[in-house]
Amino acid sequence: MNEMDGAAREKRGRIILHMDMNAFYCSVHAAEQPELYRGKPTAVAGSVELRKGIVVTSSYEARARGVKTGMTVRQAERLCPELILISPDFDLYRHYSRGFRRIAGAYTPQIESVSIDECFLDITGSSQFGTAIEIAEAIRRRVKEELGLPCSIGIGPNKLLAKMGSDMRKPDAVTVVRRRDVPKLLWDKPCQTLYGIGGKTADKLLRMNIRTIGELAAADEKLLKDKFGVYGAWMKRAAHGLDDSPVEPVREAAKSVGHTTTLPADLTKREEFRRVLLNLADQTARRLRREGMMCRAVQITIRDPDMKTITRSHTVDVPTESAEDVYKVACKLMDANWREGQPVRLLGITLQSLSPKTETPVQLDLFEYEEAPRKAQLVTVLDRLRDKFGESAVLTAGMLTDDPSALIRNKKIRGTSLQTDFLREREDGE
Repeated sequence: MNEMDGAAREKRGRIILHMDMNAFYCSVHAAEQPELYRGKPTAVAGSVELRKGIVVTSSYEARARGVKTGMTVRQAERLCPELILISPDFDLYRHYSRGFRRIAGAYTPQIESVSIDECFLDITGSSQFGTAIEIAEAIRRRVKEELGLPCSIGIGPNKLLAKMGSDMRKPDAVTVVRRRDVPKLLWDKPCQTLYGIGGKTADKLLRMNIRTIGELAAADEKLLKDKFGVYGAWMKRAAHGLDDSPVEPVREAAKSVGHTTTLPADLTKREEFRRVLLNLADQTARRLRREGMMCRAVQITIRDPDMKTITRSHTVDVPTESAEDVYKVACKLMDANWREGQPVRLLGITLQSLSPKTETPVQLDLFEYEEAPRKAQLVTVLDRLRDKFGESAVLTAGMLTDDPSALIRNKKIRGTSLQTDFLREREDGE
Protein backbone atom coordinates (compact mmCIF):
# COMPACT_ATOMS: atom_id res chain seq x y z
CA MET A 1 0.00 0.00 0.00
CA ASN A 2 1.57 3.31 -1.09
CA GLU A 3 1.38 6.61 0.81
CA MET A 4 -1.51 7.91 -1.31
CA ASP A 5 -3.57 4.78 -0.58
CA GLY A 6 -2.71 5.08 3.12
CA ALA A 7 -3.81 8.70 3.24
CA ALA A 8 -7.08 7.86 1.51
CA ARG A 9 -7.74 5.03 3.93
CA GLU A 10 -7.09 7.34 6.88
CA LYS A 11 -9.46 9.88 5.38
CA ARG A 12 -12.21 7.26 5.24
CA GLY A 13 -11.38 5.81 8.65
CA ARG A 14 -11.88 6.88 12.23
CA ILE A 15 -11.08 10.30 13.65
CA ILE A 16 -10.05 10.20 17.29
CA LEU A 17 -9.24 13.03 19.68
CA HIS A 18 -7.33 12.75 22.93
CA MET A 19 -7.94 15.52 25.47
CA ASP A 20 -5.27 16.01 28.12
CA MET A 21 -5.84 18.73 30.72
CA ASN A 22 -2.53 20.48 31.37
CA ALA A 23 -1.22 20.47 34.98
CA PHE A 24 -4.85 19.81 35.86
CA TYR A 25 -4.91 20.18 39.65
CA CYS A 26 -2.79 23.34 39.65
CA SER A 27 -4.75 24.76 36.70
CA VAL A 28 -8.01 24.21 38.58
CA HIS A 29 -6.76 26.21 41.56
CA ALA A 30 -5.52 28.96 39.22
CA ALA A 31 -8.98 29.10 37.61
CA GLU A 32 -10.69 29.25 41.01
CA GLN A 33 -8.38 31.87 42.53
CA PRO A 34 -6.39 33.53 39.73
CA GLU A 35 -5.29 36.39 41.98
CA LEU A 36 -3.42 33.88 44.16
CA TYR A 37 -2.13 31.27 41.75
CA ARG A 38 -2.27 32.21 38.05
CA GLY A 39 1.14 32.56 36.46
CA LYS A 40 2.94 31.52 39.66
CA PRO A 41 4.94 28.42 40.58
CA THR A 42 2.49 26.18 42.45
CA ALA A 43 2.34 22.54 43.52
CA VAL A 44 -0.43 20.37 44.90
CA ALA A 45 1.05 18.27 47.68
CA GLY A 46 0.28 16.38 50.90
CA SER A 47 0.47 18.18 54.21
CA VAL A 48 1.12 21.80 53.36
CA GLU A 49 1.16 22.76 57.03
CA LEU A 50 4.01 20.40 57.90
CA ARG A 51 5.92 21.00 54.67
CA LYS A 52 6.10 17.25 54.20
CA GLY A 53 4.59 14.81 51.78
CA ILE A 54 4.90 14.29 48.04
CA VAL A 55 4.29 16.63 45.09
CA VAL A 56 1.21 15.34 43.24
CA THR A 57 1.51 17.81 40.37
CA SER A 58 3.04 21.20 39.68
CA SER A 59 2.33 24.20 37.45
CA TYR A 60 4.41 24.83 34.35
CA GLU A 61 6.06 27.76 36.10
CA ALA A 62 7.20 25.36 38.85
CA ARG A 63 8.26 22.71 36.34
CA ALA A 64 10.53 25.27 34.69
CA ARG A 65 12.36 25.47 38.03
CA GLY A 66 12.78 21.68 38.20
CA VAL A 67 9.79 20.76 40.38
CA LYS A 68 8.48 17.34 39.37
CA THR A 69 5.70 14.97 40.38
CA GLY A 70 6.85 12.46 43.00
CA MET A 71 9.56 14.50 44.66
CA THR A 72 9.20 15.48 48.29
CA VAL A 73 8.00 18.96 49.20
CA ARG A 74 11.36 19.68 50.82
CA GLN A 75 13.17 18.87 47.58
CA ALA A 76 10.74 21.02 45.60
CA GLU A 77 11.19 24.00 47.92
CA ARG A 78 14.97 23.77 47.65
CA LEU A 79 14.67 24.01 43.86
CA CYS A 80 12.00 26.72 43.97
CA PRO A 81 11.94 28.68 47.26
CA GLU A 82 8.97 30.78 46.12
CA LEU A 83 6.88 27.65 45.43
CA ILE A 84 3.27 27.99 46.58
CA LEU A 85 1.94 24.76 48.13
CA ILE A 86 -1.75 23.88 47.82
CA SER A 87 -3.72 21.17 49.62
CA PRO A 88 -5.63 18.78 47.33
CA ASP A 89 -9.37 19.33 46.81
CA PHE A 90 -10.73 16.29 44.98
CA ASP A 91 -14.33 17.47 45.04
CA LEU A 92 -13.23 20.57 43.15
CA TYR A 93 -11.21 18.53 40.65
CA ARG A 94 -14.19 16.27 39.94
CA HIS A 95 -16.38 19.33 39.39
CA TYR A 96 -14.01 20.65 36.71
CA SER A 97 -13.55 17.15 35.27
CA ARG A 98 -17.29 16.92 34.72
CA GLY A 99 -17.13 20.39 33.18
CA PHE A 100 -14.67 19.59 30.41
CA ARG A 101 -16.43 16.31 29.65
CA ARG A 102 -19.71 18.22 29.35
CA ILE A 103 -18.11 20.47 26.73
CA ALA A 104 -16.67 17.48 24.85
CA GLY A 105 -20.08 15.78 24.98
CA ALA A 106 -21.57 18.60 22.93
CA TYR A 107 -19.63 17.27 19.91
CA THR A 108 -19.90 13.49 20.34
CA PRO A 109 -21.44 10.95 22.72
CA GLN A 110 -18.48 8.66 22.07
CA ILE A 111 -16.29 9.63 25.04
CA GLU A 112 -14.01 7.25 26.94
CA SER A 113 -12.70 8.53 30.25
CA VAL A 114 -9.12 7.47 30.93
CA SER A 115 -8.59 9.37 34.18
CA ILE A 116 -9.85 12.45 35.98
CA ASP A 117 -7.95 14.71 33.55
CA GLU A 118 -7.99 12.95 30.18
CA CYS A 119 -10.35 11.26 27.74
CA PHE A 120 -10.65 9.94 24.18
CA LEU A 121 -13.34 11.16 21.77
CA ASP A 122 -14.46 9.43 18.58
CA ILE A 123 -15.64 12.26 16.28
CA THR A 124 -15.90 10.15 13.11
CA GLY A 125 -19.62 10.94 12.91
CA SER A 126 -19.39 14.58 14.00
CA SER A 127 -18.71 16.26 10.66
CA GLN A 128 -21.74 18.53 11.13
CA PHE A 129 -19.58 20.50 13.59
CA GLY A 130 -16.76 21.00 11.08
CA THR A 131 -13.42 19.39 10.34
CA ALA A 132 -11.45 17.50 12.97
CA ILE A 133 -9.19 20.51 13.55
CA GLU A 134 -12.17 22.86 13.81
CA ILE A 135 -13.85 20.60 16.38
CA ALA A 136 -10.66 20.22 18.42
CA GLU A 137 -10.02 23.97 18.37
CA ALA A 138 -13.63 24.67 19.37
CA ILE A 139 -13.36 22.31 22.35
CA ARG A 140 -9.97 23.74 23.40
CA ARG A 141 -11.29 27.31 23.13
CA ARG A 142 -14.47 26.58 25.08
CA VAL A 143 -12.57 24.79 27.87
CA LYS A 144 -10.32 27.85 28.14
CA GLU A 145 -13.15 30.39 28.05
CA GLU A 146 -15.78 28.56 30.13
CA LEU A 147 -13.55 26.82 32.68
CA GLY A 148 -10.35 28.84 32.55
CA LEU A 149 -8.30 25.68 31.94
CA PRO A 150 -5.64 24.90 29.33
CA CYS A 151 -5.76 21.58 27.50
CA SER A 152 -3.81 19.83 24.77
CA ILE A 153 -5.71 17.86 22.13
CA GLY A 154 -4.24 15.27 19.81
CA ILE A 155 -5.95 14.26 16.56
CA GLY A 156 -5.26 10.92 14.91
CA PRO A 157 -6.78 7.98 13.05
CA ASN A 158 -6.61 5.92 16.24
CA LYS A 159 -6.24 6.27 20.00
CA LEU A 160 -2.50 5.64 19.97
CA LEU A 161 -1.65 8.49 17.60
CA ALA A 162 -4.20 10.84 19.17
CA LYS A 163 -2.52 10.28 22.54
CA MET A 164 0.94 10.81 21.04
CA GLY A 165 -0.31 14.04 19.49
CA SER A 166 -1.61 15.48 22.75
CA ASP A 167 1.78 14.79 24.37
CA MET A 168 3.75 16.61 21.68
CA ARG A 169 2.73 20.19 22.38
CA LYS A 170 1.88 21.45 25.85
CA PRO A 171 0.22 23.47 27.18
CA ASP A 172 -2.89 24.58 25.29
CA ALA A 173 -2.38 23.25 21.77
CA VAL A 174 -3.91 21.08 19.05
CA THR A 175 -1.67 18.60 17.18
CA VAL A 176 -2.45 16.27 14.27
CA VAL A 177 -0.56 12.97 13.88
CA ARG A 178 -1.30 10.89 10.74
CA ARG A 179 0.02 7.43 10.08
CA ARG A 180 2.18 8.73 7.28
CA ASP A 181 3.77 11.13 9.81
CA VAL A 182 4.95 8.33 12.11
CA PRO A 183 8.43 7.71 10.60
CA LYS A 184 9.28 11.41 10.58
CA LEU A 185 7.76 12.34 13.95
CA LEU A 186 8.31 9.26 16.09
CA TRP A 187 10.94 6.86 14.81
CA ASP A 188 13.93 8.80 16.15
CA LYS A 189 12.46 8.99 19.68
CA PRO A 190 13.23 6.57 22.58
CA CYS A 191 10.92 3.57 22.90
CA GLN A 192 9.57 4.79 26.24
CA THR A 193 7.92 7.78 24.53
CA LEU A 194 5.56 5.39 22.73
CA TYR A 195 2.21 5.29 24.52
CA GLY A 196 1.87 1.95 26.31
CA ILE A 197 5.59 1.27 26.84
CA GLY A 198 6.86 1.83 30.38
CA GLY A 199 10.34 2.22 31.79
CA LYS A 200 10.93 -1.47 32.58
CA THR A 201 9.89 -2.57 29.09
CA ALA A 202 12.09 0.15 27.56
CA ASP A 203 15.03 -1.16 29.61
CA LYS A 204 14.44 -4.69 28.31
CA LEU A 205 14.29 -3.38 24.75
CA LEU A 206 17.53 -1.49 25.31
CA ARG A 207 19.23 -4.71 26.37
CA MET A 208 18.06 -6.12 23.02
CA ASN A 209 19.76 -3.17 21.24
CA ILE A 210 16.37 -1.64 20.41
CA ARG A 211 16.74 2.01 21.38
CA THR A 212 14.27 3.96 19.26
CA ILE A 213 10.71 3.56 18.03
CA GLY A 214 12.11 3.19 14.51
CA GLU A 215 14.32 0.29 15.61
CA LEU A 216 11.29 -1.25 17.31
CA ALA A 217 9.31 -0.91 14.06
CA ALA A 218 12.10 -2.73 12.20
CA ALA A 219 12.63 -5.43 14.82
CA ASP A 220 11.87 -9.08 14.11
CA GLU A 221 8.33 -9.79 15.30
CA LYS A 222 9.16 -13.37 16.28
CA LEU A 223 11.98 -12.10 18.49
CA LEU A 224 9.62 -9.65 20.18
CA LYS A 225 6.94 -12.29 20.69
CA ASP A 226 9.46 -14.73 22.13
CA LYS A 227 10.54 -12.10 24.65
CA PHE A 228 7.23 -10.35 25.43
CA GLY A 229 4.46 -12.63 24.15
CA VAL A 230 1.47 -10.98 22.47
CA TYR A 231 2.63 -7.65 23.93
CA GLY A 232 5.66 -7.88 21.62
CA ALA A 233 3.46 -8.12 18.54
CA TRP A 234 1.42 -5.16 19.81
CA MET A 235 4.58 -3.05 20.29
CA LYS A 236 5.70 -3.63 16.71
CA ARG A 237 2.28 -2.60 15.38
CA ALA A 238 2.24 0.44 17.66
CA ALA A 239 5.69 1.48 16.39
CA HIS A 240 4.12 1.63 12.91
CA GLY A 241 1.24 3.75 14.25
CA LEU A 242 -1.31 0.93 14.10
CA ASP A 243 -4.02 0.61 16.78
CA ASP A 244 -7.46 -0.97 16.39
CA SER A 245 -8.78 -0.42 19.92
CA PRO A 246 -12.15 1.36 19.90
CA VAL A 247 -13.27 4.32 21.98
CA GLU A 248 -15.47 2.72 24.64
CA PRO A 249 -17.97 5.18 26.17
CA VAL A 250 -19.08 2.66 28.80
CA ARG A 251 -16.10 1.40 30.70
CA GLU A 252 -15.83 -2.26 31.54
CA ALA A 253 -16.78 -3.14 35.07
CA ALA A 254 -13.87 -2.41 37.35
CA LYS A 255 -11.81 -5.41 38.39
CA SER A 256 -10.84 -3.63 41.59
CA VAL A 257 -11.49 -0.43 43.52
CA GLY A 258 -8.71 1.15 45.54
CA HIS A 259 -7.48 4.16 47.47
CA THR A 260 -3.93 4.88 48.61
CA THR A 261 -2.54 7.75 50.62
CA THR A 262 1.03 8.91 51.07
CA LEU A 263 1.31 10.10 54.65
CA PRO A 264 2.98 13.48 55.25
CA ALA A 265 4.67 12.07 58.35
CA ASP A 266 5.72 8.50 59.14
CA LEU A 267 3.13 6.95 61.43
CA THR A 268 4.14 4.46 64.12
CA LYS A 269 1.12 4.09 66.40
CA ARG A 270 -1.65 1.57 66.00
CA GLU A 271 -4.48 4.08 66.62
CA GLU A 272 -3.09 6.38 63.92
CA PHE A 273 -3.08 3.58 61.37
CA ARG A 274 -6.61 2.64 62.32
CA ARG A 275 -7.92 6.14 61.61
CA VAL A 276 -6.24 6.09 58.20
CA LEU A 277 -7.59 2.61 57.43
CA LEU A 278 -11.07 3.69 58.52
CA ASN A 279 -11.00 6.59 56.09
CA LEU A 280 -9.67 4.38 53.29
CA ALA A 281 -12.32 1.72 54.02
CA ASP A 282 -15.03 4.38 53.94
CA GLN A 283 -13.85 5.77 50.59
CA THR A 284 -13.33 2.42 48.86
CA ALA A 285 -16.69 1.06 50.03
CA ARG A 286 -18.43 4.22 48.84
CA ARG A 287 -16.88 3.89 45.40
CA LEU A 288 -17.84 0.21 45.37
CA ARG A 289 -21.49 1.10 46.05
CA ARG A 290 -21.37 3.84 43.44
CA GLU A 291 -20.32 1.18 40.89
CA GLY A 292 -23.13 -1.12 42.05
CA MET A 293 -20.61 -3.82 42.95
CA MET A 294 -19.68 -6.08 45.86
CA CYS A 295 -16.27 -7.49 46.75
CA ARG A 296 -15.03 -10.85 47.92
CA ALA A 297 -11.48 -9.86 48.83
CA VAL A 298 -9.75 -6.99 50.65
CA GLN A 299 -6.11 -6.10 50.04
CA ILE A 300 -3.95 -3.64 51.96
CA THR A 301 -0.74 -1.97 50.77
CA ILE A 302 1.96 -0.94 53.26
CA ARG A 303 5.06 1.06 52.30
CA ASP A 304 7.83 2.03 54.70
CA PRO A 305 10.13 5.11 54.51
CA ASP A 306 12.68 3.06 52.52
CA MET A 307 10.00 2.54 49.83
CA LYS A 308 9.73 -1.19 50.59
CA THR A 309 6.15 -2.15 49.71
CA ILE A 310 4.12 -5.19 50.67
CA THR A 311 0.56 -6.17 49.80
CA ARG A 312 -1.55 -8.64 51.74
CA SER A 313 -5.09 -9.79 50.98
CA HIS A 314 -7.88 -11.78 52.58
CA THR A 315 -10.97 -13.36 51.03
CA VAL A 316 -14.15 -12.70 53.00
CA ASP A 317 -16.73 -15.39 53.69
CA VAL A 318 -19.64 -13.28 52.43
CA PRO A 319 -19.48 -10.69 49.57
CA THR A 320 -19.76 -7.18 50.98
CA GLU A 321 -20.12 -3.49 50.16
CA SER A 322 -19.81 -2.42 53.81
CA ALA A 323 -17.11 -0.05 55.05
CA GLU A 324 -17.34 -1.75 58.44
CA ASP A 325 -16.50 -5.16 56.94
CA VAL A 326 -13.67 -3.73 54.86
CA TYR A 327 -12.26 -1.88 57.87
CA LYS A 328 -12.26 -5.01 60.08
CA VAL A 329 -10.39 -7.06 57.49
CA ALA A 330 -7.90 -4.26 56.83
CA CYS A 331 -7.14 -3.93 60.54
CA LYS A 332 -6.56 -7.68 60.90
CA LEU A 333 -4.20 -7.66 57.91
CA MET A 334 -2.37 -4.63 59.31
CA ASP A 335 -2.00 -6.18 62.75
CA ALA A 336 -0.67 -9.40 61.22
CA ASN A 337 1.92 -7.69 59.02
CA TRP A 338 3.11 -4.67 61.04
CA ARG A 339 5.28 -4.50 64.16
CA GLU A 340 4.66 -1.99 66.95
CA GLY A 341 6.74 1.14 66.32
CA GLN A 342 7.61 0.28 62.72
CA PRO A 343 7.17 3.48 60.62
CA VAL A 344 4.81 3.52 57.64
CA ARG A 345 4.93 6.02 54.76
CA LEU A 346 1.95 4.89 52.64
CA LEU A 347 -1.22 2.92 53.22
CA GLY A 348 -3.80 1.66 50.78
CA ILE A 349 -6.89 -0.50 50.57
CA THR A 350 -8.02 -2.27 47.39
CA LEU A 351 -11.27 -4.20 47.03
CA GLN A 352 -10.98 -7.17 44.67
CA SER A 353 -12.98 -10.04 43.15
CA LEU A 354 -15.84 -7.70 42.32
CA SER A 355 -19.26 -8.75 41.08
CA PRO A 356 -22.46 -6.80 40.31
CA LYS A 357 -24.63 -6.43 43.40
CA THR A 358 -27.75 -7.48 41.46
CA GLU A 359 -26.07 -10.78 40.55
CA THR A 360 -24.42 -11.57 43.89
CA PRO A 361 -26.30 -13.78 46.34
CA VAL A 362 -25.58 -12.99 50.00
CA GLN A 363 -26.52 -15.45 52.74
CA LEU A 364 -27.22 -13.78 56.11
CA ASP A 365 -27.81 -15.29 59.53
CA LEU A 366 -30.94 -14.44 61.55
CA PHE A 367 -29.46 -11.41 63.33
CA GLU A 368 -27.93 -9.94 60.16
CA TYR A 369 -31.17 -10.57 58.32
CA GLU A 370 -33.09 -8.39 60.76
CA GLU A 371 -30.45 -5.65 60.89
CA ALA A 372 -29.46 -5.54 57.20
CA PRO A 373 -32.39 -3.42 55.89
CA ARG A 374 -31.82 -0.71 58.53
CA LYS A 375 -28.09 -0.60 57.79
CA ALA A 376 -28.70 -0.46 54.06
CA GLN A 377 -31.20 2.38 54.44
CA LEU A 378 -28.77 4.38 56.59
CA VAL A 379 -25.89 3.88 54.15
CA THR A 380 -28.15 5.00 51.27
CA VAL A 381 -29.03 8.19 53.13
CA LEU A 382 -25.37 8.92 53.88
CA ASP A 383 -24.42 8.35 50.23
CA ARG A 384 -27.17 10.70 49.07
CA LEU A 385 -25.97 13.38 51.49
CA ARG A 386 -22.47 13.15 50.07
CA ASP A 387 -23.73 13.12 46.49
CA LYS A 388 -25.66 16.32 47.15
CA PHE A 389 -23.34 18.23 49.49
CA GLY A 390 -19.92 16.74 48.74
CA GLU A 391 -17.61 14.24 50.42
CA SER A 392 -16.92 16.61 53.31
CA ALA A 393 -20.57 16.71 54.40
CA VAL A 394 -20.36 13.61 56.59
CA LEU A 395 -17.79 12.36 59.10
CA THR A 396 -17.97 9.10 61.02
CA ALA A 397 -17.12 9.71 64.65
CA GLY A 398 -14.75 6.76 64.55
CA MET A 399 -12.19 9.02 62.96
CA LEU A 400 -12.05 11.01 66.18
CA THR A 401 -11.67 8.15 68.67
CA ASP A 402 -9.23 5.43 69.59
CA ASP A 403 -11.88 2.77 68.93
CA PRO A 404 -13.28 3.47 65.45
CA SER A 405 -14.72 -0.03 65.05
CA ALA A 406 -17.32 0.62 67.72
CA LEU A 407 -18.45 3.94 66.34
CA ILE A 408 -18.55 3.06 62.66
CA ARG A 409 -21.32 0.62 63.51
CA ASN A 410 -23.37 3.43 65.06
CA LYS A 411 -22.66 5.85 62.17
CA LYS A 412 -22.62 8.93 64.37
CA ILE A 413 -22.47 11.94 62.08
CA ARG A 414 -20.82 15.31 62.48
CA GLY A 415 -21.06 18.26 60.11
CA THR A 416 -17.32 18.49 59.55
CA SER A 417 -14.68 17.36 57.10
CA LEU A 418 -14.42 13.68 56.24
CA GLN A 419 -10.65 13.94 55.86
CA THR A 420 -8.28 14.18 58.79
CA ASP A 421 -5.46 16.72 58.79
CA PHE A 422 -2.89 14.09 57.90
CA LEU A 423 -4.81 12.24 55.16
CA ARG A 424 -5.20 13.25 51.58
CA GLU A 425 -7.12 11.13 49.12
CA ARG A 426 -5.84 9.69 45.89
CA GLU A 427 -8.25 7.62 43.83
CA ASP A 428 -6.70 4.75 41.77
CA GLY A 429 -7.82 4.84 38.13
CA GLU A 430 -9.84 8.09 38.39
